[in-house]
Amino acid sequence: MPTPDSMLRASPSRRRPLRESRLRIVVLGYIIRGPIGGMAWHHLQYVRGLVDLGHDVLFLEDSDDYPSCYDPQRSVTDTNPAYGLAFADHAFTRLELAACWAYHDAHRGRWHGPAADRALEHARSADLLLNISGVNPLRDWLREVPRRVLIDTDPLFTQARHLQDPQARSRACSHNFFFTFGENIPRGNSDAPDDGLPWQPTRQPVVLEAWPVTPPAAQSAFTTVMQWDSYSERVIAGRRYGMKSRSFEPYLDLPRLSGAPLELALGSPHAPRQRLNEHGWRIVDPLAVTRDPWTYQRYLQRSAGEFSVAKHGYVAARTGWFSERSACYLASGRPVIVQDTGFTAWLPTGQGLHAFNNPDEAALALKEVLADHARHAAAARKLAEAYFDSRCVLTDLLDRASNQPLGQSALES
Repeated sequence: MPTPDSMLRASPSRRRPLRESRLRIVVLGYIIRGPIGGMAWHHLQYVRGLVDLGHDVLFLEDSDDYPSCYDPQRSVTDTNPAYGLAFADHAFTRLELAACWAYHDAHRGRWHGPAADRALEHARSADLLLNISGVNPLRDWLREVPRRVLIDTDPLFTQARHLQDPQARSRACSHNFFFTFGENIPRGNSDAPDDGLPWQPTRQPVVLEAWPVTPPAAQSAFTTVMQWDSYSERVIAGRRYGMKSRSFEPYLDLPRLSGAPLELALGSPHAPRQRLNEHGWRIVDPLAVTRDPWTYQRYLQRSAGEFSVAKHGYVAARTGWFSERSACYLASGRPVIVQDTGFTAWLPTGQGLHAFNNPDEAALALKEVLADHARHAAAARKLAEAYFDSRCVLTDLLDRASNQPLGQSALES
């Protein structure tokens, strides 16, 4: 198996797929239930990237068995997928994937989407499935897919759930290959708890052609799109692992300390917006920014770069996680300044990307980027090309999931 250090270093022009056959693939994701611009890009790039590699790909989403359809227009989460279905139709059509998706509404026993009539046949004859973030159940028509890949995008918290929630562990163990954005976990260099699953490293694929480099707007700010609190903290062996709210406190005075314009598209009803404003942070409406994939993309492109803290748990456990959002900033030619989660073990910093561990380091990085923005912008795009190109990331993932011996599910073994 390739080591984390050797993954994805070759340029796309020199790297050829080890497996030349056309695979029939199911991508399980979260777009209809989570119709938010950044979330959608996270999943869409798997589909577009796999199609570009020549595979027969179908995106499937399942309602699951609880009310999980978020509708930002009605500000409710219920079982009605109407908003999400329209959102998905627009997104897939614009990316020339109009026929590549279907939605299973378990509440009403119906299939939706252009591929509704062929979804079951595709699933039952698939060679491989990718369950991104593990947010879809494996129904009977998916359990016979020979290679079932779980992609963990929330390291530490995923492993903790598997240890603390028997139902979550059971769902995970119905897969037989396990990949994580926490690239330090397979190294053994993370404090994330061991849930007994054989994790391998992977990262967000970015379809570079979909992320052109454009000049930033004049006087643009360093931005990010973030949730103040996503869910409750986890306690593992007496140690608390928190959200971005816990990471942010030391950086409240960063606008004054750095002199840089800093802006947050900030979600969560509990976020202290007035206090942040008083400390010099600009706050914008996250729903306007993330209305669809292209409002989100334009927001990133109009930024000078990204500044963001990470979830406290990612940092405290040194998971090596790197944000799919930050990868898109890099691809857009936008320098990224983010809190170090241990990703510096595999991703070079200092040009186009800066990692910080305290406010002084963050302020210095902002000043350095502002002093030579053009150089750091060019370096940012080169990092995206070298480390996040979907052709490399997905070829590597498929090579390892396709060429390793096929065993039982973790639940059966």
